[in-house]
Amino acid sequence: MPKQPAGDGGVGRMQFLLDLRRRGITDVAVLRALDEVPREHFVETRFADAAYADRALPIACGQTISQPFVVAYMTEQLGVRPEHRVLEVGTGSGYQAAVLSRLAREVVTVERYRTLADEARKRLATLGYPNVEVRVADADDQALLAGARPDPAHAESCFRRAVAVAGAQQARCLELRAAMSLARLWQRQGRRHDARRMLAESAAWFSEDLETGGLRDARRLLHELA
Repeated sequence: MPKQPAGDGGVGRMQFLLDLRRRGITDVAVLRALDEVPREHFVETRFADAAYADRALPIACGQTISQPFVVAYMTEQLGVRPEHRVLEVGTGSGYQAAVLSRLAREVVTVERYRTLADEARKRLATLGYPNVEVRVADADDQALLAGARPDPAHAESCFRRAVAVAGAQQARCLELRAAMSLARLWQRQGRRHDARRMLAESAAWFSEDLETGGLRDARRLLHELA
């Protein structure tokens, strides 16, 4: 295990985990994933001593690596399970993708800046995260959207969770599309109860003020499955 940085007021990995628990992060799997991913390798060398401090740090292309609590909170809220295929929009240095990879079957992460994508891909390969695929794309890229609209014969390849550093609404819509595709497949297979339960779970991620065409379609499908 790499040496734990202890600069920036003595904030090392142990204190970092204690702080997350104190602030309400309770999922054991999420805490274990955060403990297993060496954050110091995902920040610029000059900030290595501050890697575990609870603040965002600058990376290339004018972007930042999110503060640890934000990463922990978003990850816990996703409720990722081992069978999930997860989409991340906004790779950055690859830290969030690495954390998700400890929880999911596969992570596809997209980044619009090729420099960041290339560096993250190399970093993730070097550190040993084989279930992460890094793509250069925008959140509106049709090749990316294909994962949310799979062929029914390959429905298990769709994204079951989505997270975004920016454009969270787009990420949620992608996840909802994926859930609807899978629900329709299960409906044809006679698994109406499973389909309704899974789709209701995905639709519940939307706040009441986030009314979209996709959410209205999901509610209509839930009515059909009742």
